[in-house]
Amino acid sequence: MAMAHGNGLETLSRFAMDLVQELGAEALSFYGHGRTHMKFDDELVTQAEIRLVDHFETQVQKRFPDHQVYENSQQIEAYTHSAEKFLWVFDAIDGVSNFQTGIPIWGTSIAILENFWPIFGVFFMPVTGDLFHAVGGRKAYLGKRELRISEQEALNNESLLLTYSRFHQRYRSAFPGKIRNLGCTSAHICYVAMGSAEGAVVFNESYQDLAAVGVIVEAAGGKIYQMDGKAFHLNDHVGRGRVEAPLVVASPENLNQILEYLKDSP
Repeated sequence: MAMAHGNGLETLSRFAMDLVQELGAEALSFYGHGRTHMKFDDELVTQAEIRLVDHFETQVQKRFPDHQVYENSQQIEAYTHSAEKFLWVFDAIDGVSNFQTGIPIWGTSIAILENFWPIFGVFFMPVTGDLFHAVGGRKAYLGKRELRISEQEALNNESLLLTYSRFHQRYRSAFPGKIRNLGCTSAHICYVAMGSAEGAVVFNESYQDLAAVGVIVEAAGGKIYQMDGKAFHLNDHVGRGRVEAPLVVASPENLNQILEYLKDSP
């Protein structure tokens, strides 16, 4: 895909990968410093997110002053009117409970859209050093290693389904393998992209939560679906708050198998 004004795809993606690692390093100064007597330390998470968002916006606007940065309630219809408009989508911390208590499964993500089309996504886990990234429509990578979604033809007792908290309150599951919640949706989706899990069920996610990892899992051969098996279109949820319905992330080949094992609880 051609880029305008000399902002080639390689330039944009390299800047995004450098920036997300820089932001991850800054996030580490807050990591695990939550007040242990509190179940959730809102003050720590808020301070960290404010610091990271400010750093992100400053760096993007300094390097690409004609680009837009997505805001929570933003409607971006006007943004689609020009073929040379770029939008940056940032999720400061996904897995905030893990982040504030010192559990290493959390991370930071950046997505880049050109005229509403996702062209790049990166998710970085600062504690583990895992850097997941993909150019839209090309290949997905963990560092320099190419990723591919699981090609397992039939689910079995070694299969892995990643889920959200309180999953069992909504579904009765006959899934034959292991069911786990690791506390970070972006990590769950990237683990599906790398073939470590056959699927993931996610819930109550925002546009920012899914923008980057959606690019990554699709580049690896997977997709995000609604629970009725229909395709999920993330751009339908721009500026609309959180996606209130559960979603399933899987390969097209495994989708129906996973859905057959999940039934609504009475």
